[in-house]
Order: sequence, then C-alpha cells, then structure tokens
Amino acid sequence: MKLITAIIRPEQLDEVRNALESYGVQGLTVSGAHGYGRQRGHTEVYRGAEYTVDLHPKIRIEVLASDEQAYDLMDIIVASSNTGTAGDGKVWMIEVYEAVRVRTGERGVAAI
Repeated sequence: MKLITAIIRPEQLDEVRNALESYGVQGLTVSGAHGYGRQRGHTEVYRGAEYTVDLHPKIRIEVLASDEQAYDLMDIIVASSNTGTAGDGKVWMIEVYEAVRVRTGERGVAAI
C-alpha cells in the first residue's frame, strides 16, 4: 500500500476531487496548509502599509492506495492540478506497511 500526499492550490481542489472520484477513489483526507516553494513570497500594500506574504495558502490531500493504483492516482492528481505556473504544488508517495479499518478490524488493502 502507498500513501499519496499532494500539496495543491486551493482553487484546484474541486477538479482534483472530481478526477479522483471518477477513477473510483472512495476516500481521501483534505486539510489546509500554508507554505512556499520556488515562487517564495511577495509584497502587498494594505491601507498604505507594505508587508510581505511569506506563506501561500495550499490544500493538502492524502489518499491511501493499493500498489497497483498508486502511480495512476499520482498521474491523475498531477494532471488535474496543473495550471502551468509556479506554485502548482507537489505530489509524493510513501510506503504504508499496515492499515486497519477501525469499525470492522479489516487489515491491509481491505481496509482501504
């Protein structure tokens, strides 16, 4: 099993979610995040005062997948979140050694 984590732009969430649901993903976790990459921060002026915005709002998506689905899901996330500009995000996967569905006690891929 793999845990796929994606950091994307907030405005791309609906497109990514719809693409994952179309593929057959039945569960995912979405949380808010703030960060920066190569685009770094920028300065803004608010009521005459200039300030630096260092961290950009992002969305973190986590999906647990079987080994067979993992690369397909990564490709779907990348394709549906890509705008072609800096700050589109990152996607990575890590190995998951065990998962348990709390309600039923199912383990492994059955718990997905």
